[in-house]
Amino acid sequence: MDKLDLKKQFRDLFNPSKQDFAEIAVPTLTYVKVDGSGDPNTAAEYRTAVEWLYGVSYAMKFAAKNGLGRDYVVPPLEALWWSDDPGAFVRREKDRWQWTVMIMVPDFVTRSMFEDAVAKTLAKRSDPPASLRLEPYAEGRSLQILHIGRYDDEGPVLKQLHDTVMPGHGVTFNGPHHEIYLSDPRKTEPTRLRTILRQPIRAISTEIRS
Repeated sequence: MDKLDLKKQFRDLFNPSKQDFAEIAVPTLTYVKVDGSGDPNTAAEYRTAVEWLYGVSYAMKFAAKNGLGRDYVVPPLEALWWSDDPGAFVRREKDRWQWTVMIMVPDFVTRSMFEDAVAKTLAKRSDPPASLRLEPYAEGRSLQILHIGRYDDEGPVLKQLHDTVMPGHGVTFNGPHHEIYLSDPRKTEPTRLRTILRQPIRAISTEIRS
């Protein structure tokens, strides 16, 4: 049985340059998601969200393998981050962050498979997060770069993006900051962590309003 690897299917999305921000067009993709807020290093709801995402994702993987004869590699963890003050990211004021953690799902996984996976995971864990859901996400035009190093060293890279790269491209924000975690922090030296930093963008309107 062939095993689908979404990182290879969407190679352009998962292999950015580590030197410069590059523009890409992200298609609409489906994810299992959970929302929350607070410091991901200390917030219990963040840990619970991640545990549920992996539990449901692996249950769907095995359901697809056994029921459809289609196997796939569970993709890496991703997260959307935002705050009422965008500068909170550059300053790493994590208590002020809001987030959606998520894992991509192949298009052959059905909603009934998701619901069955939630029921199976519930048999092993406490009640699921209220925001747990399966839904499409459309980012479209985006800028992204590969960051190698500690998560807390992302600040200068994001400052460059916000203050130099985006104005230079004539674009502004069109959605929350997006991170894709290619490394397992439990097994990887912090200075070698590989994280994709992505920002959906749109052109700055040049219309003159009367």
